Amino acid sequence: MAHANGPLLTAAEADALRAARDAGAGTWDGSLDLGRHRERIRLDAQAWHWRGQAYPYPGPLRPRTVYAWDGAEFVPLARYGRALIKLVPTAWGVPTFEIDGIKMLPSARVSPLEDARRKVALVQPAGARVLDTCGGLGYFAACALAAGAARIDSCEKDADVLWLRAHNPWSPDPQASGGRLHLQQADVRDVLPRLPEAGYDAVLHDPPRFGIAGELYALEFYRGLARVLRRGGRLFHYVGSPNRLTSGRDVPGEVLRRLERAGFRAERALDGVLAVRR
Repeated sequence: MAHANGPLLTAAEADALRAARDAGAGTWDGSLDLGRHRERIRLDAQAWHWRGQAYPYPGPLRPRTVYAWDGAEFVPLARYGRALIKLVPTAWGVPTFEIDGIKMLPSARVSPLEDARRKVALVQPAGARVLDTCGGLGYFAACALAAGAARIDSCEKDADVLWLRAHNPWSPDPQASGGRLHLQQADVRDVLPRLPEAGYDAVLHDPPRFGIAGELYALEFYRGLARVLRRGGRLFHYVGSPNRLTSGRDVPGEVLRRLERAGFRAERALDGVLAVRR
């Protein structure tokens, strides 16, 4: 899916545009790509002008929502299929996303992209062949590209997530990666048996939480990851701390022990598990 390149608004930008117009300003300096760049926008009474096109001033926009231009009006970047999925702005500029109101990426204390950068650094991606099992918005892939990964094969099975990703200016564009990022809509469980043995130097595994996708925490799946990872190759597995407060269950500890049974040396790291293929 090609990346979109139209303007994006949140309630803050919409309010700022209207306030600048009402104050009689002829221009407004701000960002229309969630903080990636700042530009000077020309204003007149009826419209504001960006990259040669005129846009109407939107009415009040809902908080915690990103809006995109659909050719007639600004509409929320959200879809409702099996679940409500939406792009959500953060204080860092870099957005997170939600599925049925559940936030998929951390953003309270750190930018989702900086959080991804810390985790990707653990697998030492420079010059590596990387398998990105659950691509999401692509922040793991973006950080691996920035760190010099030779090739990244990324899977994301949800078409709605890929649609959000195509509208997110912080998500990496495979067409702009120089052939280093290969993204496919697929369930990694279907792809894994077809991948070459020891074909990767590193794996980034950022699955949905255990209660949603327990199959991606299973011993059989971990053995598949071990098969495609070379000896000495590194795996970072995001886990978080599901069920710790409600049941006292130690899911990271369970993951660690299962990975060791699958052929890894494993240890807790950040909010997940770092493992090395034996």
